[in-house]
Amino acid sequence: MKKGILSVLFIACVLSIGGVAFGDADIEKDPSCKYCGMDRAKFAHSRMVVEYEDGTSLGTCSMHCLAIELVVNMDKTPRSMQVGDYNSKKLIDAEKAFWVIGGNKPGVMTKKAKWAFENKADAEKFIAENGGSLSTFDEAMKATFEDMYADTKMIREKRKMMKK
Repeated sequence: MKKGILSVLFIACVLSIGGVAFGDADIEKDPSCKYCGMDRAKFAHSRMVVEYEDGTSLGTCSMHCLAIELVVNMDKTPRSMQVGDYNSKKLIDAEKAFWVIGGNKPGVMTKKAKWAFENKADAEKFIAENGGSLSTFDEAMKATFEDMYADTKMIREKRKMMKK
């Protein structure tokens, strides 16, 4: 029995040292965001995964890049969308998550942050500590599209500054 437990712990350590944690197969499949190149493991708390009815899927770093993906593939129907829980970083159902829009924490690829929480209490605690408003997935996605022009402009400016 002890050997079995030690074997499991050894394998878990080896995998975590290699950068692959249990439940992070999406990061192994798509280690960087197709649209912006960001490291999805580093942004596990904001990463998203869309799985389409045709069986294809894609992982992005954020809701911003997921919105781009959904527009580029408008003719594909999403079967499911998952997002990293802000606290645990595990993937949860994006449409059932409790979303927080805004607040004082900088967003990923956006000026107005959009964070997902598996539990409403966690979202409310975040709001109490950091501001923002409780929202649904649809409201967060709508805000993402409304912010797209300003966010894209901000990203271009940041990248221009980084090149100098």
